[in-house]
Amino acid sequence: MKEYVILVNKKNKSLGTMEKMQAHSGKTPLHRAFSLFLFNSKKELLLQQRSHKKKTWPLEWSNSVCGHPKLYERFISAARRRLEFELGLRKVTISMALPDYRYRAEKNGIVENEICPVLIGYSDEIPTINSDEVEAVRWIPWKEWLLEVKKHPENYSPWCVEETELLVKHKKI
Repeated sequence: MKEYVILVNKKNKSLGTMEKMQAHSGKTPLHRAFSLFLFNSKKELLLQQRSHKKKTWPLEWSNSVCGHPKLYERFISAARRRLEFELGLRKVTISMALPDYRYRAEKNGIVENEICPVLIGYSDEIPTINSDEVEAVRWIPWKEWLLEVKKHPENYSPWCVEETELLVKHKKI
């Protein structure tokens, strides 16, 4: 089944859709996405290593889950859908943290160009990974994560690094 992204202008007004695999290239048009940081009751952050099968940033460690909303789908609903699909998680409380985040990143000829609200989620469920999407996961205490990402930002996806900095700057966690 083909997946589509919602193309948008700089004001996040929908301009139409494009097939997801076609959209992510060297000239990726601006489109909607979301990014979620999932915590458990011990204040640990769930990191995921993207599957080796992914076209964009394969094997890169990143935040808990990222994805693209479907046409007319709300960001929180899209996050729930991806959490269940990628990590088998159903019992998650989600809220909006950074509604206006936008970024552009490039690696190996693939460009990400997204208006990408950042969400925060909480769950004590144990992830069950979908190997088509996720290679591995690990929990890390938030304070240790802040030290790790500051010391070795090159080990993580660029959006995850920048989103972490913004979450701290805006006191969202």
